[in-house]
Amino acid sequence: MRATGCLCLAWSLVLSANTLLSQERPQAFVGARIIRIEADEIDSGVLVIEKGKIVAVGAAGEVQIPDGANKVDVAGRVIMPGLVDTHSHIGGSGGLGGADGSGPIQPGVRIYDSINVHDSGFKRAVAGGLTTLNIMPGSGHLISGQTLYAKLRLANPKPKKIDQFFIVDSDGAPMGGLKMANGTNSQHEPPFPGTRGKSAFLVREQYIKAREYQDKIVRAAGDPAKLPPRDLNLEALVEAMRGKRIVHHHTHRHDDIMTVLRLAQEFNLHVVLHHVSDGWKVADEIAAAHVPCSVIVIDSPGGKLEARYARFETGGILEKAGVLTAFHTDDWITDARVFRRSAALAVRAGMSRAGALKALTLAGAEMLGLDKRIGSLAPGKDADFAILENDPLSVYCKTLETWVEGVKVFDRGDPTDYLYAVGGYGAGHDQSPYLCCFDDADTGGAR
Repeated sequence: MRATGCLCLAWSLVLSANTLLSQERPQAFVGARIIRIEADEIDSGVLVIEKGKIVAVGAAGEVQIPDGANKVDVAGRVIMPGLVDTHSHIGGSGGLGGADGSGPIQPGVRIYDSINVHDSGFKRAVAGGLTTLNIMPGSGHLISGQTLYAKLRLANPKPKKIDQFFIVDSDGAPMGGLKMANGTNSQHEPPFPGTRGKSAFLVREQYIKAREYQDKIVRAAGDPAKLPPRDLNLEALVEAMRGKRIVHHHTHRHDDIMTVLRLAQEFNLHVVLHHVSDGWKVADEIAAAHVPCSVIVIDSPGGKLEARYARFETGGILEKAGVLTAFHTDDWITDARVFRRSAALAVRAGMSRAGALKALTLAGAEMLGLDKRIGSLAPGKDADFAILENDPLSVYCKTLETWVEGVKVFDRGDPTDYLYAVGGYGAGHDQSPYLCCFDDADTGGAR
């Protein structure tokens, strides 16, 4: 046991040293086709990173490689920004992660209090080239809680804390949005609403209460005797009305979409529409409201009735109408490992190549308010990128490496990472049952 412990400690120190070295020493990736998103693609380029940031990116011969930089030959490969998933349930956050059955509106609930950081889904995500996630509670409530914007910093070999995934704001607080939903998901027996009209009424009622709560705070002018009792639910709604917390709204049918647009205007909400199965029917109305859409691309029939008119053409139709459009996985609905396929199907159905690649990266970053930091390959931004085998819209393309803030978090050449990339025994370790005694070939016998 001591020898094993020493070996593990030694290996941990080696990994930590390598991680530190990769952050401190400049690295130049040379020879790949580089997809920058905000500028033209470069056939044979150079990407220089240092201390977790992009230092330079450009064509070979135009970028000065720093003295002492570690040069990495990636000729024949493709480098693109790390993928941004605007709607994920990785970490066990979907069905039971947010609000419970006690009521339809629970904005004070924080999803990061429910996330299992050891979930194998995070390894699957980086195997698909994803580097940033908006981790959401489920959509069975009108308001199911606060989302988390997470960076997939998986290189640290030590047991992880959710804090390691935080993207923090200028005050050091974890960043995230507010998850809302309408349509059939939130329609149940009382106290949940039974109709679409009652759903909108309940939401409107709570935002009015939040507005009154904020007015009382302003009038109190810091006098503790005049302040209203603290209300965590109303605080979250006030943050949404003030634009501090972006509303990520599950909605499918065209009439439900229009309801969200009305509520957003009434309460000055910064809204992102998610799923929008009928978005193609009201694309001009969405564009006129200047509201972005995060689209899910489903390639098989089934699911809920209100999604029956979902079309592959939705991304292209929204793009042509002038709507900022991104894609999301809703993982497991779309496995994070094949996220790029959403863009490929959209291009096949009429979306531009540039728009589809942006929909995987920069558009999602804009919807999370993170576009100054992630979403494209430009100097000063976080060194989040994926090295791909070939063109990202090819069904044959594989993610070879994924880097987050200048640290490699996935390497397809590593046997453990390869397991998560392709699946197989052990890849779903978090789903294995605990039993007192069973035969396990990997452990050499019963346990």
